[in-house]
Formats: sequence, structure tokens, C-alpha cells
Amino acid sequence: MSEKKKALVTGGAGGIGEAICRKLAADGYYVYVCYSSSKEKAEHIAGEIGGSALKLDVRDSGEVREMMNSVGRLDLLVNNAGVSEIGLFTHMPEEVSRNIMETDLAGAMNCARAALPAMINAKEGGIINISSMWGQCGASCEVDYSAAKAGIIGFTKALAKEVAPSGIRVNCIAPGFIMTEMNSRFSPEELDMIKEDIPLGIFGRPEHIADAVSFIASSGAEYITGQVLAVNGGMVI
Repeated sequence: MSEKKKALVTGGAGGIGEAICRKLAADGYYVYVCYSSSKEKAEHIAGEIGGSALKLDVRDSGEVREMMNSVGRLDLLVNNAGVSEIGLFTHMPEEVSRNIMETDLAGAMNCARAALPAMINAKEGGIINISSMWGQCGASCEVDYSAAKAGIIGFTKALAKEVAPSGIRVNCIAPGFIMTEMNSRFSPEELDMIKEDIPLGIFGRPEHIADAVSFIASSGAEYITGQVLAVNGGMVI
């Protein structure tokens, strides 16, 4: 019996992260469910899918390197960890702005930098970065978040060119409005207004993003690298 492929998902205990972990486990991966603070939930998910829960601060490059060394070569890295904050750019506290950039952008770069040497040595592997539609077009009152997610897109495209000769694919998924805990802050009236801007007339589900990850990670996408797959119901085209 062949050994399972290994996938690591940062932010694995969040709404989108959990869906990705469950989908990849169903696809046959052994999944490392990484979390920052939601230990109980991450352990519950890992227990149900037969994976492992790992505490990880993606902002800490030393901690990331240590963790990557402990798990060994990955077949797939999914950089999903992220935070956001709504507010005027001029009023955003510097520490909040810094945390968004260090988590959403630098965190993904830390994880990729630590995972790549083993992938390059094996001449195979994949990295999928989770951006946002706001990284494609920008969002008022989410300037820092938009900047970080736009950085993820540039990071994806540049890294894809750099590591393609080593047989490694790097792609990006840009979710639209997905019904997760992060979006529970909106009132029913605000949700109705948002839905009016979605051509398909429905909100996205975490499973929509998980399905996109599953496809990009599969052999059916072996000729796809450096791309941004928008999963947004037509909200940004």
C-alpha cells in the first residue's frame, strides 16, 4: 500500500480552512491542520479526518522552519491563514495594519520558503495561496487587507516562474463573499445588499473554495501554474 501524500493547511481551523482540510483528506491526503488559537477545533477536525493538528504562528519564520522540518517533505502547501479588519485606512492602528501584512502576506511567504527546499529536492510539489477578490480589485475600508491579498497574487505569479523548472506548481485562489464566521459581522440588511452585487445571486460556501483547491491540486491541473482562480459568483470579473 502506497504512502499517503501529505498536505499542510494554515488557518485550518477556520471556515474555509476546515472545508479545505476535509476535502483534501477525502482526496487521500494526510492533512496537517495548522491553527493559531483554535486548538480544540483543530484537534477535532484532525481527529475526524485522520490527520494531525499543529499550532503555528505563520508570522514567526523560525517557528515555521522548525515545524516544516518536523513534518518533512510536503506534497501540497495551502497558505490559507489570514486576518482582516474593516475601518478607514487613516484610522487603522499601526499594530493592526502590521498584523494583517505579517499574517496574510509574510506568513504565506514564510511557509513557502520553509517548504520549498524539500519540494525542489524531490522535483515535485504544489503550493496554493488563498487570496481574495479584494486582492484583485481593492475594497474601500479594507485597504490593508486588499494590499496583502494583492501581494499574494504577485507572490504567486513570481514564485510560479521561479520554481516551475523544479516541477513545482504555484497557484492562487481568490474567493468572493464566502459565508464564514469572518462575515458574521454583517447585518441581514447588509447581507441583502451584498447579495444584490453577486450576479449568481448566492453567497459562496467554504466548500466552493475547497473544491477549487482540490482541482488545482489534482493531476487534472498539471499544466496550470501561476494562475489566479476567482471563485466569486461573478462579483469580480
